[in-house]
Amino acid sequence: MTIQELEMAVKTLTTDDLRNFARWFDEYRADEWDRKIEEDIRAGKLDELGRRADKDFEAGRCTPL
Repeated sequence: MTIQELEMAVKTLTTDDLRNFARWFDEYRADEWDRKIEEDIRAGKLDELGRRADKDFEAGRCTPL
């Protein structure tokens, strides 16, 4: 299916079906984000950021949220 075909199919959805599709798609995107973050963690791509955050915290350069 092409993007154009998908767009046309979405445009034909009823209000309820569109709401359900949107909910499903939001969950799908969130799951994809989680998988990507987990991949990056396993690959060590966030290690340097973690070290910098630890140094900033230890140096008192952090503020409570």
